[in-house]
Amino acid sequence: MPVPDGLEGERLDSALARLFGFSRSKAADLVEDGRVLVDGVAESKSARVRAGGWLEVELPDPAGPIRVVPEHVEGMRIVHDDADVVVVDKPVGVAVHPSPGWTGPTVVGGLAGQGFRISTSGAAERQGVVHRLDVGTSGVMVVAKSEVAYTSLKRQFRERTVEKTYHALVQGHPDPSRGTVDAPVGRHPEHDYKWAVVADGKPSVTHYETLEAFPAASLLEIHLETGRTHQIRVHMSALRHPCVADLTYGADPTLAARLKLTRQWLHAVGLGFEHPGTGERVGFESPYPDDLARALERLAG
Repeated sequence: MPVPDGLEGERLDSALARLFGFSRSKAADLVEDGRVLVDGVAESKSARVRAGGWLEVELPDPAGPIRVVPEHVEGMRIVHDDADVVVVDKPVGVAVHPSPGWTGPTVVGGLAGQGFRISTSGAAERQGVVHRLDVGTSGVMVVAKSEVAYTSLKRQFRERTVEKTYHALVQGHPDPSRGTVDAPVGRHPEHDYKWAVVADGKPSVTHYETLEAFPAASLLEIHLETGRTHQIRVHMSALRHPCVADLTYGADPTLAARLKLTRQWLHAVGLGFEHPGTGERVGFESPYPDDLARALERLAG
């Protein structure tokens, strides 16, 4: 929706409160939680809006808040824990937080089940969450425990200073073997459950490098500048080298069956950021889970 002329120069949180009729603190929570874009960009709550600027706002579920239920999440490993952050190795099949229609396990539910107290910033169902991994993607991620950590990490993700490293097994052999995909990603024009490279999508940049080439596939190391939904999967598919077993984005089902994979071969192997409490640069890693490691062994054999 466009910003009305009468809101020219207003703070973003104040403008949202006036447009939608809720409190300024609630508006600020939406902004801090990444649910508000101004001309396609995530801004701070104190940013000044301009008349005619375009707002994209993801409003809370009108049916009411989604509750976090403490639970045991099989296979979820705590990599690091201190007063400010908890770093988690998320297994496949686990969502980061509850959402409408999702009835499976979640990271925030697993943390609650282990007695972790996390930041209260953000929407109720995703408090402490500063970034996400797809349900079908495994690997390392961080959750904020303190309010200082939440603010710091959100800023670092917004300013793109967080180092996110993934490994992906893709079909075929990308040429060149090392390169960058700079192509906007947005909703698929025909299928709501998919994303695609589209002219009016959000700026998206993916860097890749081939680590090892097999006869039928290549193992890539991938670094993201941006963090769009399904970004790696969409960009690899656009190169005509989809992630192995990613049937949603055009992977060969026969190769997936041969490797006994039931999800895309994609794993978040590393995460680096400035520690909110100490200011030091820290890094954390996640080894390949068993299904991905066995698939590599089958491919090599």
